[in-house]
Amino acid sequence: MKKDSFPYKALVIEDNFGDYFLIEEYLSEHIQSPDLVHASTFLAAKEFLSTEEGNFDVILLDLSLPDHSGEKLIIDIIKLAKRIPVIALTGFTDLDFSIKSLALGVSDYLLKDDLTPAMLYKTIIYSIERKKFVDELQKSERKYSNLFHLSPLPMCVCDSESLQILDVNDSAVKHYGFTEEEFLNKNFKDLFSDFSYSENQQLFHNSNLHQKPTKGSHTKKNGELIEVEMESSQIVFNEIDASLILINDVTEKNLHLATIEKQNAAFREIAWIQSHVVRAPLARLMGLVNLLGNDAKTEDEDAQTILQYIKTSAEELDQIIRDISKKSEEITRPSD
Repeated sequence: MKKDSFPYKALVIEDNFGDYFLIEEYLSEHIQSPDLVHASTFLAAKEFLSTEEGNFDVILLDLSLPDHSGEKLIIDIIKLAKRIPVIALTGFTDLDFSIKSLALGVSDYLLKDDLTPAMLYKTIIYSIERKKFVDELQKSERKYSNLFHLSPLPMCVCDSESLQILDVNDSAVKHYGFTEEEFLNKNFKDLFSDFSYSENQQLFHNSNLHQKPTKGSHTKKNGELIEVEMESSQIVFNEIDASLILINDVTEKNLHLATIEKQNAAFREIAWIQSHVVRAPLARLMGLVNLLGNDAKTEDEDAQTILQYIKTSAEELDQIIRDISKKSEEITRPSD
């Protein structure tokens, strides 16, 4: 039989040397070079687990040690083990305690009398792989939690059918003024000041993140109305089909755009006045100056000089009005 060549490192916490050597023998049948560290007391195990060298793949724990035993032993070892899977070994058949030990965090619970080399090897492998899977799952959950709770924009999770709020992030609590508990007692509909489900239902049933944001009006706890844009994606939250909703308060942006529109309208009106109202009398003035300048009876040199100054100034003013009109057209012309 081909043995597993991976150099598994195990901490065997066992006060019975006969049981320890039996474990060593069982593991040698399936693992080519098992690296076993023996601790016969809780204090010795604690010392091993507290040092940098205590980087073990698995811990095999006898539940009856000279200085510690039972439930308290499991709790203390689990705390010291941190991310290392712990397999409990015992000589007593106690179904209730075995179930409780699993609830406390041990990976598996084995009876010494029923132990075989194959069972021990498989249990170790399964425990290590299960621990890796759980660690990856917890890592993924932490990543989601960080993205959710550290987002600068308000976010909430709602039941896709009932729209009951299931979770909110810190930004939503700060922005709306409701406490987390108040949010969790609300339906997402309650946030809308003018909610119409028929107009907004695609927000909760469309998983396309690139869809056009849905617009609405929400009410804060203090009664302030805000204009929002919302985007959603479908997720499974605690085994419930849910909608993850991102909320962007666009009240200030919309007010800013409205102000710019008013300013642009006023600017267009001024440009039109410059181009039509002001330019009309200026054109008449330039015509009169030309008539006076061409009048043969006007021989006074000083008068001719003054008329030339007036004509030059009028032409400069006309060019300024033309430039204003041209720039106005460039600014107000819609981009392609």
